[in-house]
Amino acid sequence: MSQPPQQPQQPPRPEDTPPGFGAPQEPPAPGFGTPQEPPAGGFGAPTPPPPAGPPGTPPPAGPPAYGYPQTPPQQPGYGYPATPPQQPGYGYPATPPQQPGYGYPGQPPTQPAQPGYGYPGQPPTQPMQPQYGMPGAPGPGGQPGGKRPSTQLSIIIAAVVAVALIVGGGIWYASGKDDGTNSAQGDTGGAKGDGGSTTGGGGKEKKPANTAARVLFQTPQPKVTDLTSVHGSWLTDKVYVKAGVKEIVGYDPAKGTEVWKLPLTGNVCEASPHVSADGKTAFAFESQDGGSKYASCTEAAGLDLNTGKLLWQADIKGATGDRKTRFDEITVGAGTVAAGGLDGGAAWDLNTGKELWKPTTTADQCKDVGYGGGDALVAVRKCGDYDKPTITVQPLDPKSGQPLSTYKVLPGIDYLHIVSSKPLVLAADVGDSAGDGSGISDFFSVDDKTGKLLARIPAPGDKYSASCDSTSVEKCTMVVAGGGKLYVPTEEHDNAASGSTGSLGRTNEILAFDLATGRPVPGRADAGDGYTMFPLRMDGNNVIAYKDAPYDKGTQVVSIDGGSLKSTLLLENPADRTVRDAITSFSGKYADILYGNGRLYLGAQLLSKPYSANDAAKKFLFMATGTN
Repeated sequence: MSQPPQQPQQPPRPEDTPPGFGAPQEPPAPGFGTPQEPPAGGFGAPTPPPPAGPPGTPPPAGPPAYGYPQTPPQQPGYGYPATPPQQPGYGYPATPPQQPGYGYPGQPPTQPAQPGYGYPGQPPTQPMQPQYGMPGAPGPGGQPGGKRPSTQLSIIIAAVVAVALIVGGGIWYASGKDDGTNSAQGDTGGAKGDGGSTTGGGGKEKKPANTAARVLFQTPQPKVTDLTSVHGSWLTDKVYVKAGVKEIVGYDPAKGTEVWKLPLTGNVCEASPHVSADGKTAFAFESQDGGSKYASCTEAAGLDLNTGKLLWQADIKGATGDRKTRFDEITVGAGTVAAGGLDGGAAWDLNTGKELWKPTTTADQCKDVGYGGGDALVAVRKCGDYDKPTITVQPLDPKSGQPLSTYKVLPGIDYLHIVSSKPLVLAADVGDSAGDGSGISDFFSVDDKTGKLLARIPAPGDKYSASCDSTSVEKCTMVVAGGGKLYVPTEEHDNAASGSTGSLGRTNEILAFDLATGRPVPGRADAGDGYTMFPLRMDGNNVIAYKDAPYDKGTQVVSIDGGSLKSTLLLENPADRTVRDAITSFSGKYADILYGNGRLYLGAQLLSKPYSANDAAKKFLFMATGTN
């Protein structure tokens, strides 16, 4: 088989680092735990970035991560242990900590804790004078009284102005006000017509009479001797489908009984996340090419998920004709299967397997490196030198492959990711500035009809937890777009904003941005004390989101209204330790997580050889929970 990928590691938690300018100070009066009215944007809203040049230029480093105090407190904040325990695993600790962990009250401190991110700090000893162009500022003549501010104060004021506004390509980034009620206030849609949807709804997933879920079925991991790819999980109204070792199997979605099995000559190495309206998809699997002892991801295929029928299988010879083209990604968009790799892109008709185009490289070294699918088909095309490529994004006619429009990416971006093909939303790490391995420093909203950039949305790596595989085109997780909005989760942080006694666990929010303007939509969806959440998919104009829970609670699935950002509980898993162990073995970034019709499905993407019998008992190929 091909050289196996490295076993993914759990994403580390941010390390404490000294904050920069703008870190929160001691809370002002009145009283401990009673902050003044939060500034625009509310807790967790993004700090507007400093002035920047045109899209494609890296923004300067932003403020410190959530919840980081300016200086370490001499005594622990309320609810924190005197000595922090070892960082627990993703979602919850393997064993209850000896000292109270996140979400458990500690001894009340003698001094109040530092306020959370986004809350007002200690008023400066010398009041800052408003500058020209700021609300309430004097005219161009300068400050009242004619006195010039000190050099230090001038620097502070200049920094405040710099981080308050950014004007780039005619886009103004501003934060809305949030009153902490988890619902949007005022206009939530921005400009009408091509702007964001002002209302949610239109989704198929409804709240059941009883949201308490139970384990429906689970399948242990099959025996493997090496790191093995089992990419691919799909769900229709009739079947849940999961790739296994050299096979794909369809299961009854409620009972877990086998409905059909499709044997393969190699393992599934790439799988489209998209399913057509009639239940068809595509995948790529391994074969031995030219007698090589190593398998390579060269075979593309169409699959009817409801029946298990292999619709077609195809491969393509490279430019030299002596070997098959290796595919690094495969997708389904508007009835066409498209696969990309180092040799370029190829496409087939989803139903018949008819070849629509094959990898080509033009005289100016242009080739398709990958595609985004779904309701449309979009190509990412690279031209020129490997070290300094020119990248374009082209919505395609799905049958001919001809570009319908072109968006040219400015220099400073080496890899571009497609978050959504319709609406067309892109992500990139501009100038390698994200700094957290997420592959995202900015999102870009593009008019697919004209190729015009609508908005650039900064997403600093220390503030947001969405992620894209570094070199892949379509492999982005924890971020969705639809209904005129982009939905992004914040990084988890100390829940210092609740003000409730004994409640200082970890939490995060999902924020929304208007795709027409780039402006944050007022309001936020709060995960809740001790919970963290991220989007799974759109459901009409609503968002289906998954919530990791404190170690004594069950994980949840919620629906977030696209207009109000209000969350509705759809499913809550058991808090039983055995069930939690099984569920949390599927990491959000490295697992297939599907929800539909009151059921949650968790599937592995990679299998590794267990290091002990006890470890083998904790490894699963997939599992399902449900309320019905």
